[in-house]
Amino acid sequence: MKQKKSLGTIMKREWPLHVMLLPAIILLIIFAYLPMVGIVIAFQDFVPSGGMKGFFTSEWVGLDNFKYIFGMKDFRQVLVNTLVIALLKIIAGIIVPLVLALLLNEVNNKVFKKATQTIIYVPYFLSWVVLGGILVDILSPTSGIVNTAITALGHEPVFFLGSLETIRGTLVASDVWKGCGYNMVIFLAALTAIDQSQYEAAKVDGAGYFKQMLYITLPGILPQIILVTVLGMGNILNAGFDQVFNLYSPIVYQKADILDTYVYRLGMLNLQYSVSTAVGLFKSVISFILIASSFTLAKKFANYRIF
Repeated sequence: MKQKKSLGTIMKREWPLHVMLLPAIILLIIFAYLPMVGIVIAFQDFVPSGGMKGFFTSEWVGLDNFKYIFGMKDFRQVLVNTLVIALLKIIAGIIVPLVLALLLNEVNNKVFKKATQTIIYVPYFLSWVVLGGILVDILSPTSGIVNTAITALGHEPVFFLGSLETIRGTLVASDVWKGCGYNMVIFLAALTAIDQSQYEAAKVDGAGYFKQMLYITLPGILPQIILVTVLGMGNILNAGFDQVFNLYSPIVYQKADILDTYVYRLGMLNLQYSVSTAVGLFKSVISFILIASSFTLAKKFANYRIF
């Protein structure tokens, strides 16, 4: 019978690994857990001029800040914007990579396949600061290459980043452009795990590409599709601060302002620290519930677990 090793024996053998992990733990505590002390500001009428003493001297107002934000018309619109943009990103971020993966899987030319995969994947490694500048240039209503092509076809130029009708579609499309390469690789990896004998048997039975995809390919990667979808639900309140902050403007706040940018403006620009902290805490609590639920669903439907 195998004897259970004591904690002392395990620590004696693995102490170098724990020492290597120590700097990361210290950084995590400093930058992730200590700032959580600031949550108390959401329940105070915080006075920033008091410095650190403000945590102890500011007046406690209970849930008044939350009542205030829930009564704000802007907050309701921002919440709707966040949900709509995030949902559209999740849906498009699954469908587009899935279609690309299915198309690339049918390509037999390895050089072309690898080159195409690399080109699609490259934007994923670029920051939104860089991509934001690129999009501002190519979508410019006066000199952008997209509007140059539109006007050449006899149509009026479109102000993609400055129109309430187009800003959400532009945010979703640009997010898919940047991130679809990542999910595409996941789906391509899942496609390689499908037993090729199933395709050979289907061909013998006279099944074409469409029926092979419908009855073999899609069922074969269904767990990965479910996994990506369910995990995406945990980020339903994260509509992308970096992207929106670099692409939106006051003209399109009504359709493009999201919770993260709203918190930034309330706290950093308007100096309403208590209110902005209350909004941020509300988002964090809901996000935590959604993430916990998504991992539970991922374990149930896709047999995925992190612990």
